[in-house]
Amino acid sequence: MTETAATPEETAADLSVVTAAMLVIGDEILSGRIREKNAGHLAALMTAIGVDLKEVRIVSDDEEAIIEAVNALRARYTYVFTSGGIGPTHDDITADAVSKAFGLPCDHEPRAMQMLAAVYAERGLEFTDARKRMARMPEGAVHIDNPVSIAPGFMIGNVHVMAGVPAVFQAMLDTVVPTLRTGRKLMSRAVHCPHGEGTIGEPLAAVQDRFTDIAIGSYPKHDKGKFWTEIVLRGAEEARLDEATEAVRQMIAGLDG
Repeated sequence: MTETAATPEETAADLSVVTAAMLVIGDEILSGRIREKNAGHLAALMTAIGVDLKEVRIVSDDEEAIIEAVNALRARYTYVFTSGGIGPTHDDITADAVSKAFGLPCDHEPRAMQMLAAVYAERGLEFTDARKRMARMPEGAVHIDNPVSIAPGFMIGNVHVMAGVPAVFQAMLDTVVPTLRTGRKLMSRAVHCPHGEGTIGEPLAAVQDRFTDIAIGSYPKHDKGKFWTEIVLRGAEEARLDEATEAVRQMIAGLDG
């Protein structure tokens, strides 16, 4: 079969789609001891800048599981963001696992060591071997600045490795976002529907079939003893989004009639 070269329009379309995945690392998340708070923040921020967050995985503090997940996600998506496992304790193994995923040595990075040594000296605390663990990263990694507690995250390839503590994760992410290639920003419309999902399932699917370029989601709600549904539509073209929104309203009106 003869392959044809992509047209400029097709190339532009491909470049406009930027995807991401998140890898949450930590036994404490899977055991329920700590509630995961970073995925929602990442999702909202990625949507705002036009990056399509396609997948979120949670794995335990298991080196092989982390390696497998990192390699699968970095091959599939434009960007990968990890949270957790870069602290000073023995079970903080993310740096080692990511290094092995890339086939790179993991060692104390000189600039990170200097930064941390200076901070602990200023605080009058010993720069212990445990604290030095926070300076370890793959050879050739680039720092992700941490304005909250100094200890940096790092970027290697398309993988951004960040802390699990929400305040630190969010601060690190703020430093990363300006470096990202962004895609088409999605606009959204929300439509109140007084009917439940069981009632709207088939007619709403028919609307989705007509507007395959618009993402349509339905979210059941309950308030003051009444059940209803919020229908949310997302798309990149405003005129098309408005057309689909009107089709949903007409669908609801037909059910009401």
